[in-house]
Amino acid sequence: MKKYSVYLMGFLYVLAGANHFIHPAFYLKMLDGFLPYGDLLNVLSGGAEIILGVAVCIPQTRKLAAYGIILLLIAVSPANINMAIHHEQWNLSAIGLYLRLPVQLLLIWWAYIYTKP
Repeated sequence: MKKYSVYLMGFLYVLAGANHFIHPAFYLKMLDGFLPYGDLLNVLSGGAEIILGVAVCIPQTRKLAAYGIILLLIAVSPANINMAIHHEQWNLSAIGLYLRLPVQLLLIWWAYIYTKP
């Protein structure tokens, strides 16, 4: 299972990264009034997701990419927390936004699996 789930993970990160460029307004809204340089942060995080998603699928770069994914997930956590705290600004369930936070831990664990041989 581990052998194949890395490709699913990589694919999901590439999709998520591409979404930063397809629907930037969603991500900019997360950052508006919270962090400066929203456009730059959106491009950097989306680009990082795409690069790391591809790199985790390549055996030679897998371990480094997995650590990169972990760092990226930690780095974006404040924006996700901010989104949950200000859930009234979103057309999404507050419960869903709060439940999304522990999912970050599961994603970190999933990436961590690929830091080991």
